[in-house]
Amino acid sequence: MPDVDFAPSPRAADLTERVRAFLAEEVEPAERGYHLDLAEARRAGTAWTPLPLIEELKAKARERGLWNLFLPAGHSDGYGEGFTNVDYAPIAELSGRSALAPLVMNCNAPDTGNMEVLLKYGTEAQKKEWLEPLLDGRIRSAFAMTEPGVASSDATNMAATAVVDGDEMVINGRKWWTSGIGHPDCRVMIFMGLTDPDADRHHRHSMVLVPRDAPGVKVERMLSTMGFQDEPLGHGEVSFTDVRVPLANVIGGPGEAFAIAQGRLGPGRVHHCMRLIGLAEMALELACKRSLERTAFGKPLANLGGNRERIAEARIAIDSVRLLVLNAAWKLDQGGPLNALSEVAQIKVAAPNVAQQVIDMAIQLHGGGGLSDDHPLAGAWTTARALRLADGPDEVHRGVIARLELGKYGARR
Repeated sequence: MPDVDFAPSPRAADLTERVRAFLAEEVEPAERGYHLDLAEARRAGTAWTPLPLIEELKAKARERGLWNLFLPAGHSDGYGEGFTNVDYAPIAELSGRSALAPLVMNCNAPDTGNMEVLLKYGTEAQKKEWLEPLLDGRIRSAFAMTEPGVASSDATNMAATAVVDGDEMVINGRKWWTSGIGHPDCRVMIFMGLTDPDADRHHRHSMVLVPRDAPGVKVERMLSTMGFQDEPLGHGEVSFTDVRVPLANVIGGPGEAFAIAQGRLGPGRVHHCMRLIGLAEMALELACKRSLERTAFGKPLANLGGNRERIAEARIAIDSVRLLVLNAAWKLDQGGPLNALSEVAQIKVAAPNVAQQVIDMAIQLHGGGGLSDDHPLAGAWTTARALRLADGPDEVHRGVIARLELGKYGARR
């Protein structure tokens, strides 16, 4: 096994500094005003129309060459930088400090995962029709997997169907938490559905490209997460009634959804986890500044109620989970998802929990203001809490870790 090395390549280090400068010069100064404008748009009922600032920042990101940085080594096909997971990790962390940064650099979920699927498994025709406009930022996409009627923590439970009928796929069922469906530029979904109930449990389902405007597709409602709707992207409940798409829209062939999902979920979870570390860093920075600026009972908040210890514990936790994520990224780079099953499961548990705890501490130091839209902390906490389910529930990941650990000592699955 090669020596563990978390150092980014010189090319990645250079781009990391360019991202840092872009965030400091363009994104961070605009972010507070953006969130205030978004809050006003919510009150006016227009929040699903993207604010002009997003397109302005996208143009600036492209001018600086900070576009599609997430694309993986070996699969960039000339569209982007083609970084390893270790190379991309510090860039993802920086972008996680901001709600806008991933969006304006075209590195935002679920588009990133969808684009990776098309790069790795898509046909040339699928790439031409959907991947190229996604990479160019002309359209957006959604991911339809979770269902309201079954326990989707076990993906083999999925009951929505994608049935082969001649040269077409017929799609029926209902999905929810369909990420990205609320954006007005959303043009296509990747839908996961049951194709062959008699196949073995990991070859029953297919992934299919479903145009947003296909007859029979209906967004039943947009969902809020603890009061936040994540405009202008959002998460929706979507029904599919006798939706017909060409058989050529199947990705990788019928029954291949689980193999594709494993290829999609490993690197994507490193991206999520590194962004969560950036989110936690942002919260800790705000907590430290607040603790020194505010006084109560004649003392700075930093000197009251054990806050110094809480700040110290936050620093220890963030630095520890960063090393966990870098280790998972390195293992993925060395041998792919099967080489890092435990490591990826570990970060899925550790990163959102640490972020949630650090953000909660920062909210406490901000008092009532921490619960309001005047600071980014309430939205950040909601993001971290949601990812403890959106990336699969903690209990499932802990089960994977325990199974692999006990397997070393002869335990059967």
